[in-house]
Formats: sequence, C-alpha cells, structure tokens
Amino acid sequence: MITVALGLRNAFCRGSRLYWGKIIGTLAGLATMRPWFVLLGLLLGHQFDRGFAARYSDFEFQGKAAGRLPEEYIRPLFQAMGHLAKTDGRVSEEEIRATRSIMHRIGLGPASVRNAMNWFEEGKRADFPLRQTMRQTRRVAARNPELRLLFVRLLLEVVLAKDRMGQQERAAIWIVCTEFEIGRVELAQLEAMLRAQKSFRHSPAGDADATRVGNAYRTLGVEENASNADIKKAYRRLMSRNHPDKIAGSNPAQEVVSEAERRTREVRSAYEMLKARRSIR
Repeated sequence: MITVALGLRNAFCRGSRLYWGKIIGTLAGLATMRPWFVLLGLLLGHQFDRGFAARYSDFEFQGKAAGRLPEEYIRPLFQAMGHLAKTDGRVSEEEIRATRSIMHRIGLGPASVRNAMNWFEEGKRADFPLRQTMRQTRRVAARNPELRLLFVRLLLEVVLAKDRMGQQERAAIWIVCTEFEIGRVELAQLEAMLRAQKSFRHSPAGDADATRVGNAYRTLGVEENASNADIKKAYRRLMSRNHPDKIAGSNPAQEVVSEAERRTREVRSAYEMLKARRSIR
C-alpha cells in the first residue's frame, strides 16, 4: 500500500496527463480495500491514458501555445470565459485568478492581456451570443481538433476553479462542445482529469508542490502574475549577475566562488521549474 501511495505521489508531481487515468482508477480501487479492484482500476486507467494521450495532444502542454494562437481564437476564448463566469450571476475571485493564470500560461503580453480582460467583460453581457460566437470560432479551428479540445479544457479550468459547477454553467459548456463536435465522453474525460489535478493541488503533496513553485518565483524576484517575458528577463539578469565567470577576473576567495556557483544553480533550477510549468519557450 505504501508503494502504491509513493507511486501516486510521484505521478502527480510529474504532472503528466498520461498518468491521470491510472491515478483515478487506482484511487477508486483503493476505496474498495480489495487488492484485485486496485489492480483492475490501474489497468482500466492505463487504457484510459492510452486513448487520452492519442486524442488530447493539446498545444499548451507541448509548449506551443505561446505566441501561436490567433486573435480570432483568443478573443472568443476569453469572451466565453467571461460568459461562463457570469452565468450564475456572480464572477468569483477564483474564476478571475484562473482566467489571469491562463492569460500568462498561453504567453499573452501586456497589451494582449488588456485586450483579453476587455473580451472577458464583453462575454459577461447578458446578450452575449455564445452559440453564434462558438460557431464562428469552430471555423478558425476547423482543421485542428486539438485547438477545439484546448478551448474547452481552458474553459473548464475557469469553471472548475470554484467548488461546484452549476447546471447553467454545464449547459453553457455543452453548447460549446456541441458546436465544436466534442462528445460527452470526451468532455467527461477532460473534467475528470481537471478535477483530479485540483484534488492534488489541495493535498499535502500539492501544498508542497505549490511551495516549491512559490519559492521559484521568489528566487527569481518576480510575482506569480509576472509575464513569461518578465520571467525570462529576471533569469538572464540574475545569471549574468551571479555567474562565477563574472567574478573570476578579481581572483575571489573560494567561499565567494562557491556562493556564486550555489546561487547560479538555484536560479537555473527555479527558472527550469517555471519554464516547464508555464511552457516558456
């Protein structure tokens, strides 16, 4: 049982979507307290992951989203986020934070962030034409089904930022899926994966992971809402300032060199973590 728990923890910490089926299936098996059901859950989860990997190779997790998504795709994305967030009558702080996080993860610059915020506000209007807008967006991503899946996945991230998804929000999500020709099984897979990720973030292992990420931001001296460009600049500045080669000409003491090497490793490690998490190119 301890071995299984350690394996689950390692799978979560890697953050790969190729493990979510195995994780969910194993947890379901553990709940029965029967070893054979644990094995069965693991095998079923493995089959889920194989199908999921083949179908859900979205741009974001391959690091291709930043700077590659056209405005004709980004504008309706944030309009739809605003519409979904307002569906229950009130936009929560959790939904706002999730939306801002997505802005940075897909690599929007300061001007594009302002545009995205305006589009979010447009989507909040009671007369926002969701179905018509999604129909137009489908033509933008007509030749790329992964873009349609990414669209729905990002919408779900905002909706699931709260404790529960209401019937009105679920109905609006289904309108998007219908226009994008995404079935209920695919929607259920996406939702299950995102709920599993959310559960992990609220677990002790998730708290530890969040602490490591927070420390990485502090090491680079940037806020968590900093843009990818700002993170790159901070990394290059700190590497230039702390690299041992910069002080070699002054014949520094060994303690100074050792500290410079330690600091360089710390900065590089922090940047590599954020680079992977935010798909920084």
